[in-house]
Amino acid sequence: MNKFDERKKSFEKKFAKDEELQFKISAKRNKYLGQWVAEKLGYNPEQEKEYILSVIKADFEEAGDEDVFRKIKADLQDKNISDEDIRKKMDELNEKAKSDFI
Repeated sequence: MNKFDERKKSFEKKFAKDEELQFKISAKRNKYLGQWVAEKLGYNPEQEKEYILSVIKADFEEAGDEDVFRKIKADLQDKNISDEDIRKKMDELNEKAKSDFI
């Protein structure tokens, strides 16, 4: 194997590892978001578990965070929480999720 092939494989491994880490961070953030929203909605522990799973599943609808944002916004529409507050909480919980892995 020449140096180019070794370097290529190294970059591929790093990319795969970075993507896996980002997936784990997103899933953890979505769990935290689900807990936050469930608390706002006054859900019991069983409802909270189901809600967390629904937030995690919502993230698979499209690339990026807009699918999760739309779900949370719709679910909190009666709670008078602004888009800015939701996005701020998403950022805050993303940082918390990162710190769990790094």
